[in-house]
Amino acid sequence: MKSKSIALILLLSLFLTSCDAVDDLLSFTISNEASIKIKSTSPLNLPTEIVTPDVTTNSSAEFENNKTKASLVKDVKIRSLKLSISDPSDKTFTFLKSIHLYISTSNSDEIELAYQDNINSSSNTIDLICTDKRLDQYIKADSYKIRTQVTLKETLTKDVTVKADMKFRVTADPF
Repeated sequence: MKSKSIALILLLSLFLTSCDAVDDLLSFTISNEASIKIKSTSPLNLPTEIVTPDVTTNSSAEFENNKTKASLVKDVKIRSLKLSISDPSDKTFTFLKSIHLYISTSNSDEIELAYQDNINSSSNTIDLICTDKRLDQYIKADSYKIRTQVTLKETLTKDVTVKADMKFRVTADPF
């Protein structure tokens, strides 16, 4: 009886680890960018909304390059979201108290993508905390919108342009 239990446990662990290995083989990364302009007229300590132009996903070409198609995509999650100040080039994130990014499409509800609160950075780049939400319907769409909510802790004398580098992990079924 004991040997049957051990054999069953080994079989289950082999099955579970092989599923993860197969998912890794069928996974790839899609990168997208968005530009966010934080206006110098934004109020201090109050959340301000910023809507970016639509981000074109180019996902069908990415799926094809990775030998899959949208109908086979089973799981998309954000892997990383890095913000970097592109203008002015000497600016750092010391002015920013918090930032939250939301994603939506014309056919899908808005959900939070990534955030960072109590920002204390003297760098011109920051990594946001990514949510664990499934993003299949957003990445499969032709384009999506990014809405940003920022809270400033310093007055800006000049508009600040921030580039958002997003990396999504896509897992697809083999057939």
